[in-house]
Amino acid sequence: MSSFAGVLASEWIKLRSVRSTHLILVLGISAVLLGYALANMAAGMYDDAPPQQRLSARIADIEEVVAIVPQLCMGILGTLAITSEYATGMIRTSLTIVPRRWPMLVAKSAVVGALGLITGATAVFGTYAVTRWVLGDRFSGAYTAVFADRLPLLIAISVSVPVFALLGLGLGALMRSSAGAIAILVGLVYVIPMIIGNIPEPWSERLGSVMIGALPREITGDTITTSVYGSLLPPALAAAVLVAYAALPLLAAAWLMRRRNA
Repeated sequence: MSSFAGVLASEWIKLRSVRSTHLILVLGISAVLLGYALANMAAGMYDDAPPQQRLSARIADIEEVVAIVPQLCMGILGTLAITSEYATGMIRTSLTIVPRRWPMLVAKSAVVGALGLITGATAVFGTYAVTRWVLGDRFSGAYTAVFADRLPLLIAISVSVPVFALLGLGLGALMRSSAGAIAILVGLVYVIPMIIGNIPEPWSERLGSVMIGALPREITGDTITTSVYGSLLPPALAAAVLVAYAALPLLAAAWLMRRRNA
C-alpha cells in the first residue's frame, strides 16, 4: 500500500483508531456548549441591568472567544498524530512501509487539516447559531445583523482551527516531544499575547498584528480596538501570515525528517 491514496487511508485509520482522537474532537466541538453558557450568562446580566445601562451595553463576539477551545484541541491532536508514533516506535514501521518521508507527512497533514476544518466550522458556526438564538436583539442588536455580514469573519475564524492543527503537527515532527510542542501552542494562545500587550507602542501593535488571534479579523478587514492584538496587516498579507503559521513548521519538519533517523 505505497500509493498516496493508500498512505492517506492508513493515516486516517491510525488517527481514528486512537481513543484520544475521539476525546479531543468531542472537547473541540464542546465549545458550542461553552458559547451557550456564556450567552446565557450575558443575557441574564443584560436583563438584570437598569435600562440606561442596557443602552450602552456591548458584548464581544462569543464565537471568537470560544474559538480558543477548538484551536488548542486541534493543535494537540496534530501534535499527538506524530509524537505518539515516535513515543511508541511506530514511526519506524511507518517509514519502513513508506520510506520517503514527505508522502507520510503530507498524508498526515491532509487528515489532520480536514478534521481541524470540520471541527472548527462546527464549533464556530454552532456557537454563533446558539448565541444568536439566546441573545436575540439584546446588546443593541449585536447578533441580529444580517448573517452574510458576519459570514467572512466566521469563515476566517473557522480556518484558524486547522491552521493550529497543522502547526501542532509541524511542531511535533520538529521536536518529537508532545510536551514541548503543546507548550509552544499554549504560549501562542495565552502567554505571548499577554506579554505583547504589555510592550510599549508601537511594538505592541506591530507584534500583536502577526499573532494568530489577530489574523481572522485582519483578513476580513475589521479593526481591532479592544484587544491585545493589533490590526496593521492588510487582508492579503494577513492571509499569507496565517498560511505561514501552518506551512513553515511543516516544511522545516519535512526537511529535517529527511536528514535524521527515525
